[in-house]
Amino acid sequence: EVQLVESGGGLVQTGGSLRLSCAASGFTSDDYAIGWFRQAPGKEREVVSCISSKDGSTYYADSAKGRFSISSDNAKKTVYLQMIDLKPEDTAVYSCAADVSGTGYGCYDADNGMHYWGKGTLVTVSS
Repeated sequence: EVQLVESGGGLVQTGGSLRLSCAASGFTSDDYAIGWFRQAPGKEREVVSCISSKDGSTYYADSAKGRFSISSDNAKKTVYLQMIDLKPEDTAVYSCAADVSGTGYGCYDADNGMHYWGKGTLVTVSS
């Protein structure tokens, strides 16, 4: 079974940086997509960024463009989310999820397309 474990969250000041990691295991195929999602207190979950293991194609939400960068180490089955210039509104629980369909659909419809989820890591940006 696929397992995802996030790490790298913490407390950072406005303008600071963090790198989140999502360590995956249990894939039976090399064709999958990993997405980062976040949920702030009192708000709905939203997609942040996604990456395909097959061709490395990426997707960024508008809120992430220019400040966040997603990358992957396929040999380690680990996906990273580098976040810079963090703002208080970035405060949220960040979770990674895997879409093993090979379509990448989960990035656009997480509820129906993401098959496995990590437990999340808390990012707190102080003002």
